[in-house]
Amino acid sequence: MRFRILYDNEAGDGFRSGWGFSCLVDDHTLFDTGGDVDILLFNAQRLGVRLDEITRVVFSHEHGDHTGGYQIIYRLGEVEVYILRSFSRYFKDRLSSFRNVRLREVAGMERIGKHILTTGELGLLMKEQSLIVETSRGVIVITGCSHPGLDRILEVASRVGKVYGVIGGFHGFSRLEALRGLKLIAPCHCTVRKREIFRLYPDSSVRCYAGCEIEV
Repeated sequence: MRFRILYDNEAGDGFRSGWGFSCLVDDHTLFDTGGDVDILLFNAQRLGVRLDEITRVVFSHEHGDHTGGYQIIYRLGEVEVYILRSFSRYFKDRLSSFRNVRLREVAGMERIGKHILTTGELGLLMKEQSLIVETSRGVIVITGCSHPGLDRILEVASRVGKVYGVIGGFHGFSRLEALRGLKLIAPCHCTVRKREIFRLYPDSSVRCYAGCEIEV
């Protein structure tokens, strides 16, 4: 299973950075769209992404650094777009205006692809969904900002299978012991305690930046 980071605060050589996050899962599922569609498209082209192969888009939560590049949908074919039912009417209407979009509103955990599930709507003040990706090595969790708490997200994902790793933003996350035992830790975007995570888990932590590819 391949995970390609299309948008992040940091960027590899030849790629562009921007505040936000976007990850392409196994060529077909785009998770979040970063904050700027031009940066997103530039990095996607540099990585050789075939936009016509993307069949679903998942938005973790309704912050601009995760939804700002939504106009990439203009470049896609027929696509299912998964949002939380708590998203604003304004954003729902914007997405519904695309002729190629089938809008899906998410509440609880559900399977959206052969090997991909959404956690469903988690959190109280800031609601968010994450992806649960089944691989031969175990479950990979993809997060946007982890506003509901990364430990909570990992607990929900563990109901599907043993969690192998996590990729994404760990906003405000301080219970670093919850990462113990994971084989892959890729802190991105809004993660404040990256340095400490790498110090505590040097064998499982990997750098995450726009342009990087992670194979599991």
